[in-house]
Amino acid sequence: MLKKNLKVALVHDFLIQYGGAERVLEVMAEMFPDAPIYTLLHDREKMRGKFENRQIHTSFLQKFPKFLRKRYRWLLPLFPVAPETFDLRDYDLIISSSGAWSKGIVTKLNTKHIAYIHSPMRFVWDYSEKYLAENRKEKLNFFIRPLLTYLRIWDKSAADRPDYLIANSKYTKDRIEKYYRRKSIAIYPPVGSLSLIRPSGTFSQGEKGKKEGYFLIVSRLSAYKRINCVIEAFNKLELPLIIIGEGGERKHLESIANKNIRFLGWLPDEKISKYYENARAFIFPTVDDFGIAPVEAMMHGVPVLAIRKGGAKEIVSEGITGEFFGAQTAEVVADCIRRFMEKEKEYDRQVIINKAQEFSKERFKRELEEYINHIA
Repeated sequence: MLKKNLKVALVHDFLIQYGGAERVLEVMAEMFPDAPIYTLLHDREKMRGKFENRQIHTSFLQKFPKFLRKRYRWLLPLFPVAPETFDLRDYDLIISSSGAWSKGIVTKLNTKHIAYIHSPMRFVWDYSEKYLAENRKEKLNFFIRPLLTYLRIWDKSAADRPDYLIANSKYTKDRIEKYYRRKSIAIYPPVGSLSLIRPSGTFSQGEKGKKEGYFLIVSRLSAYKRINCVIEAFNKLELPLIIIGEGGERKHLESIANKNIRFLGWLPDEKISKYYENARAFIFPTVDDFGIAPVEAMMHGVPVLAIRKGGAKEIVSEGITGEFFGAQTAEVVADCIRRFMEKEKEYDRQVIINKAQEFSKERFKRELEEYINHIA
C-alpha cells in the first residue's frame, strides 16, 4: 500500500505517439489516478484517446504553430530547456518516465524525484555515429555533430538531478552506469495483464507448433529498429510477414518489400492481440533496452526470434521461448528463421506464457510500489 497524502506528479517526454514508454506511463497513471501528467508536447490525434481523462500540462513548445509541432524534431535545440520550465513546487513525489528529456526537470529541495529510465539518450551516446550516417542527406547535417555534443553534456548533467534512478532492464542499468556514472535498480516494464490474454490461461498439448502461417513484427517504423534486414530476409525466403506499426521509415520499407509482406499500419490493441494469437513467430531485430512487443507476443504463447543483444537477452530463453540471431543482416536473420522452422513443433505455448509472467503488469505495480515505500 502506497503511503497516503503524497502529492504526486508524472512527467513524460512526449505524448505524440503510443509505444512502449507510453504503456509504462499508462500503468503509472493507474497507480496514481489523481496525479497530473507533464509532457513537452501532446498530440491528441496521435494518442487516439489515450490519457484523454487525465490532467495534462504541456511545455511552451505546445504554443508553437501546428506545422512545427508536427515536425517536432526541428525543435530539438529547445528540448533541454522545456522540462526545466515546469512548475513542480507543489509535489512531494515526482516520477519521470524518461527516454531523454523528462529526467531533466528541476525540483525543490524536499521533493523526491524518481526517474524511470527507458534508455540513456540513445542518439547522443552509443547510437550517435549511426544517427549521423542516417541523417547524412539532411541540409543541416553540418550542425548536427556539435549539437549532439551539447546534448551529450546536457544529458549527463540532467541525469544527476533525479534522487533515484530505475532502469527498465539490466542492460539499461549497465548503460546508466557507463554513461551517467550512477547506480540504479532494474524494474522490468509492465506488459499487459495475463487475465486479458485468455480466460483459461492454459493451452492444450494440441495447441503447440505453427498456426496460421505468417510471421509478425509489431514496432515503430524507425531506422534504428532495423526492420529492413527482416524484410530483405523474407524477400528471399518468400514467407508471409505481417508488419504492424507506424513511423517515418514506412514508405521506404514498403518500397523494398515484396508481395509476401503486408503493412497494416496502426491497429488498436484488441486487433493486434488477434495477430499475436495466430502468428508462427515474432521477429525482433532491434538492439533495444528492453522490448515490450516481444513479451506481448510471448504472453500469447508465440516464440520470439531476436537479435542476441540488448534487453532481448533478458526476455528470450533460447530453444524454450525463442531463438537468437547474431547480426542484423538478411542472411543471418534468414538462417535463424530456418532453424526455428526445423524445430517449431517442439515449442510449448504454455511454457512461453509462463515465462512472460515475469514481466506482468501486476508484478511491475508491486515492485514499483515497494520501491516508493522504501524511499518515500
